[in-house]
Amino acid sequence: MTPRFAQFLAVDWSGAKGPRQKGIAVAVANVEGGPPALLAPPDPRGWARAEVLALLAGLKVPTLIGLDLGISLPHADADAFFPGWDASPADARALWALIDALCADDPHLEAGGFLAHPEAARYFRHGAGATGDRFLLPGAATREGRFRIAEHAQRQQGVRPVSNFNLVGAAQVGKSSLTGMRMLHRLGPRLPVWPVDPLPQEGSVVTEIYTSMAARLGGVTGTATKVRSYAALGDALGALGSPPVAGTGAIDDHSSDALLTAAWLRRVHTIGELWHPKALTPQIACTEGWTFGAL
Repeated sequence: MTPRFAQFLAVDWSGAKGPRQKGIAVAVANVEGGPPALLAPPDPRGWARAEVLALLAGLKVPTLIGLDLGISLPHADADAFFPGWDASPADARALWALIDALCADDPHLEAGGFLAHPEAARYFRHGAGATGDRFLLPGAATREGRFRIAEHAQRQQGVRPVSNFNLVGAAQVGKSSLTGMRMLHRLGPRLPVWPVDPLPQEGSVVTEIYTSMAARLGGVTGTATKVRSYAALGDALGALGSPPVAGTGAIDDHSSDALLTAAWLRRVHTIGELWHPKALTPQIACTEGWTFGAL
C-alpha cells in the first residue's frame, strides 16, 4: 500500500520581532526512514516567517506538516473568542483574517497591531501589571487564563500548555500563535489545516503540534522536556524508532524540538485515534481546532 504521506515536516515557530528568527527551525523526516534532517534557512541569520510560508505553499510531495503553535484561541468556554466584543469572529478562519487585517501595517508577519488594538488588547496578559480586564472570564477558577479543549486534553496527558492569551514568560506561546495565524490566513485554501478543514484524502495537510508531547513519547521525562545534547536527542529518536542525527555535544532546543517532532509525526501518523479524539466535535474543530496527538 502506498503511504499517505511522503514526508513529515516539523516547524518550531517564533513570534519574536524582526525580519529573521533564530528561534525558527524546520526539520523533515522521510517516510522511508533514516534520521530526520534540518532544512537550512535561505539566509545564515535564520528563517524569515515569509520564507516558511513560501516553503509550505510550494511543497511538491504529500507532506504532514506540524506547526508548533496554537492554531486558534479558546472559544468553547464562553461560546466566543472575545466575549463582549461585537467583532468577535465566528470561527478559526475568520479569526485568522481578523488578526491579519489588524496587523496590516506590521512587517515580517508580526502581530503587534492586533495586540495594540484597544478591544483585542483587553483579552491578553501583556506583562507585569499589564493584564487586560477580560483576560479571565468572570468567576475563573485559576489565574492562568483560558484554555482550549485540546489544551485541557494535553494536561491530562502530563504536559503543561500555557494559555494562548498569555504573552508573558519563557513558556508563553501567545505571540507565536498569533503570528502563525497570520501565516495560516495567507496560505488560504492552498493547504488544508486539520481539523479546521476536513482531513483530505490526498495531498499535504497542516496540523498543530506541541513538541513537549513528542518529547514525552521519545522517553524524555521530568518537568523539562527540552533536549539540549546530541546524545539525549539520539536516545529520544531511538525511542521513536528513528536513527540518530549525526553530531556531538550541545544542540539548541529549537533544532532538537523540530528534529524530534518530525520523527514523532512519522512514527504516530497512522494511529487512527489521533485523528479522532473523543472530545473533538465539529464545533470545536471549526473554532478552536486541535493539537495532533492530544486525546
